[in-house]
Amino acid sequence: MNMISQLHKTLDSGTFTVTAELTLPDSSEKDELVNTALKLSPYCDALNVTDATSAIPHFSSLAAAAILLDNDIEPVMQISARDRNRIAIQGDVLGAHSLGIRNIFCITGDAVIAGDHPDAKPVFDLDSISMLAAINKMAKSGSFMSGRKITPKPTLFLGAAANPFAPPHDYRPHRTVKKWKAGASFFQTQFCFDIKAMERFSEKLVELSDGKPPPVLVGLGPLKSSRMAKWLRDNIAGVSVPDQIIERMDKYPRKEQAQVGLEISKETINDLKSIQGVAGIHIMAFKWEEAVKEIVEDSGLAKHKRLP
Repeated sequence: MNMISQLHKTLDSGTFTVTAELTLPDSSEKDELVNTALKLSPYCDALNVTDATSAIPHFSSLAAAAILLDNDIEPVMQISARDRNRIAIQGDVLGAHSLGIRNIFCITGDAVIAGDHPDAKPVFDLDSISMLAAINKMAKSGSFMSGRKITPKPTLFLGAAANPFAPPHDYRPHRTVKKWKAGASFFQTQFCFDIKAMERFSEKLVELSDGKPPPVLVGLGPLKSSRMAKWLRDNIAGVSVPDQIIERMDKYPRKEQAQVGLEISKETINDLKSIQGVAGIHIMAFKWEEAVKEIVEDSGLAKHKRLP
C-alpha cells in the first residue's frame, strides 16, 4: 500500500498516534501561528488546523496548513461544508494538494448562529458524508463531481469526525461507517470523558467493520476546572462529563483543579490503549500548549520519528 502522508504512515504502522488541535490566531500574524505550532509539534504526529471553528472567523485553514508544511510540521487541514459550495470545496482541495497538503478532514460545520456572525448566510451545499464522497472521487477516480476529468488526480488521506457520546448512541457507529464507506480513512472524536461509552462505540464499530475498524483518534480535552467541566457538559453538544469527574475536581481548591484535570487525561489515555480500534488520541487544549507536553510525556508517548 502506498503511504500518502506521514500521518497515514504512522497510523498504518500501528503506533499509538498523537494529534492535537492548533489554535489559529484572530489576526494575520504568521509568527504567532508558527510559534504555537512549534510548541506542540515535538509531542504530536500531526496538527489539525481548524476551519472557522464555532462559526467564528480565524486564520485560514489552507494557509495555516501550508505554513506548517514550510516548517516541517505535518498538518491536517479541516474543510467545513458550512461556508463553501461544491465548486469552492473542489477548488480548495486542488489548491491544497498543489501546496503539498495531503491530510484533509471533512466536517459539516457548526451552525452560523453559534458564532459571532449570526446573520451570515450558511451554504451547506454538501454535508460531511457527501463532501467525503466528492473528494474521494477526485482522488480515486480522478474526476470532479460533474464527471470532468482531473489529470493528474490528487493523492489524499481523508479524515472525518466521529461522536460516540452524542445521542442517539446506537446510531453513532453506523454513521461512522457511512463516512468510512464514503472515503474517510481515519476518525477523530469529540472530547472523551466516558470510557464506557467509548468502549461500547468501539465494540459496535469493530462488529460493523468485520473486525477491521478504521483508526480512531479519541478526543482528549484536559480540564482546567470543575467549572469548565460543567460548562462543557451543559453547552457542547455530544460531550458527556460523568458526575464522578466533576465531583472529583470539586474536592480540590480551584488553583489545584487544573492538575487534577491533567491527571484525568493521563488516566483516560491508559484506559484507551486497551480498546480495540483506538489508534491514538487527538488533544484539544485551547491555548494550553503546556498541557499537551505534560500529557504526552507523562503517558510515555514520545514523538514518533518520521517513518521512511
